[in-house]
Amino acid sequence: MSGWAELALDPPRAHGAPVGTAAIRVSPEDFQVDEQLGFAPSGSGEHLLLRVRKRGQNTAWVARELARLADVRQHDVGYAGLKDRNAVTTQWFSLPARRRTAAEFVGAGGEGFEVLEAHAHRRKLPRGALTGNDFRIVLRGFEGDAAALEARLSQLRERGVPNYFGPQRFGRDLSNLAVLRGAPAPAPRDGRGFALSAARSLVFNAVLAERVSSRTWDRLLAGDRANLEGRNSNFLVETPDITLESRLAALDVHPTGPMWGEGDAGVRGAVAELETAVAGRYPALLELLGAERMEPARRPLRAVVRGLAHAWLPQGEASGSPATDSPSNDCPSRDCELRFSLRAGSFATVVLRELVTLAGDATEDEHA
Repeated sequence: MSGWAELALDPPRAHGAPVGTAAIRVSPEDFQVDEQLGFAPSGSGEHLLLRVRKRGQNTAWVARELARLADVRQHDVGYAGLKDRNAVTTQWFSLPARRRTAAEFVGAGGEGFEVLEAHAHRRKLPRGALTGNDFRIVLRGFEGDAAALEARLSQLRERGVPNYFGPQRFGRDLSNLAVLRGAPAPAPRDGRGFALSAARSLVFNAVLAERVSSRTWDRLLAGDRANLEGRNSNFLVETPDITLESRLAALDVHPTGPMWGEGDAGVRGAVAELETAVAGRYPALLELLGAERMEPARRPLRAVVRGLAHAWLPQGEASGSPATDSPSNDCPSRDCELRFSLRAGSFATVVLRELVTLAGDATEDEHA
């Protein structure tokens, strides 16, 4: 595997080798995602806000079906983020309130989806208008030391995980990074937007991998830009002090990495030198990004795993069945249910890979 392919598919872990193996997505119910908008429907306006549960369908397909039900253009349907196909998920969509009332949509649906709630709302739901996602994921057939798994879960609660972009950002067979194989940059109609997103994501992963290797991914260095947890704002760290170190330990602030663009990234000193040197390894990506004159941005190097809890399930039982805190002779199952929340833009599989080696369908759509 080439260096850049490894950064896309298997970047370095922060907490050590996986403590076992397990399968995910044995059934869609084993991977459940609930989208959190962070705001309530306005209760009035020219649009409808629909909360939809889907199973075995992707977001774009559901959007097309809702447009058909509402007799509107697909372009008029809004949604905040993408949700997994091979899963049971809930997410919000918006529609123009032209021909049907909110009450008429409740219970409406089709193959693999159903409208759970409908409310009047002021405007179309834009992409990215969510605060995070709640996950319920079952690790099936865990093989390994249960005590080691529980100890690793404690580490993740206390320190978080590296906020890598998952493999899905880079396309099937890394097709969104084809310029690194010498292919010409794609035209806008041929997926140029995906290529630009993948280019920025790989540079970010490369910088984060260096910080993981040097054990500074969860530390603030002089010249870093720090992100405030749960917000998009960041600030320059001239010199870390006791107050910042305390906030860092409390998971209230995080170091950031570059979403590469043209102009000053806002970091200084050794941090700026590191980021420039790492990005310079990928001239084809920088040329692609430079042609678009994209503005630089920052992304947290660390993802906080909120509310991380686990339960051991009776063998063969589905998520939601009676569970125990640890496996025993009376409960020989090695199925473990995990529950946690991530801020928008972070990937559940990045959390899982710090625990176990995944078997089965380990792909994931983007939750942003």
